Amino acid sequence: MASWDIFCSVVDNYGDIGVTWRLARQLAGEHGQQVRLWVDDLAAFVRLCPGADVAASSQWQAGVEVRHWPAPWQDTPAADVVIEAFACEMPPAYIEAMGRRQTPSLWLNLEYLSAEPWVESCHGLPSMQAGGLQKYFYFPGFTAAAGGLLREGDLLARRDSFQSDPAASLRFLNSLGVHPRAHERRISLFAYENAALAGWLDALAASTHATLLLVPEGKVLADVERWAGRTLAAGEQYQKQSLRVQVLPFVRQEEYDLLLWSCDLNAVRGEDSFVRAQWAGRPFVWHIYQQDEDVHLEKLEAFLALFKQGTEEALRDEIRDFWLAWNGQGDVASAWLKLENRLPAWSERVGDWQRRLSEQTDLAAGLVRFYTNWL
Repeated sequence: MASWDIFCSVVDNYGDIGVTWRLARQLAGEHGQQVRLWVDDLAAFVRLCPGADVAASSQWQAGVEVRHWPAPWQDTPAADVVIEAFACEMPPAYIEAMGRRQTPSLWLNLEYLSAEPWVESCHGLPSMQAGGLQKYFYFPGFTAAAGGLLREGDLLARRDSFQSDPAASLRFLNSLGVHPRAHERRISLFAYENAALAGWLDALAASTHATLLLVPEGKVLADVERWAGRTLAAGEQYQKQSLRVQVLPFVRQEEYDLLLWSCDLNAVRGEDSFVRAQWAGRPFVWHIYQQDEDVHLEKLEAFLALFKQGTEEALRDEIRDFWLAWNGQGDVASAWLKLENRLPAWSERVGDWQRRLSEQTDLAAGLVRFYTNWL
């Protein structure tokens, strides 16, 4: 058993803490590793793990020692493996401690997820740092040449069991105060602020298909409220023509998986929910985090280039048009109208895609293997 330190600096959208918390749990629970997760914002962590103590400097959650990342830093022995998540800046004193060990720590920079082709050539490469340590760049990804995706060992079996039992989905939704109606399709909406949203909601409202839109509390809720012309608290509903909107409380990660599994289409954002939507095996649309000079659109197109392989041309173009419009590059309402009756074919394509991904080594197992090979 090796000791692992994972450093996470929380930004503003829960993505960093979402990925690192999920990774820490899997390293401890499935691989028997001794894991400390250093978090600089425990309030964000508590949103994902409601049983945690926001004031504790050290606490155990799900087999992981969760530590508050103090400022100033307090001298702490370095672990066997150190993960610097998403290029956060670790304390200089800790880096010095990594080099003072009899066997220096393995230093890994866990990078952001990308489907861009250059990722494969950079994955696993070392970079010499001041003081003589090497830092290795570890890239999650969608091909066998990258570092894999987070996927618990029993995830797909649990999903299949849940989705094969319609009563399980109803029980879960009922526990959130949601009561689906007959013939309503279910869509979950988790996104950043989105100027394209109002046009899509209008299209859903005018559709001949009844839709239940489930919106966990978050950034996009303000756009939903502007469209509805009223504030909406958790548990409240708003109906316009064929569209019924219900706001959900912010749910923990385990429950968010169940929400994705319960819906016919999932709108997701960032990195963690993007990956979980793919394991859900249901159609999904990705709201990618916007970057300067529209660099994010290159990442979006890179993913679509992989995803479209094996997809018939018309469906491939319709999915691409909708995804781009969802990210501000086109008319989202007209793109949706071409696609909404294609959910069965879209669902089949997603099923093929996630089965292909499941054949690859998952991220946690890949990290453990990388450390074993490095020794």
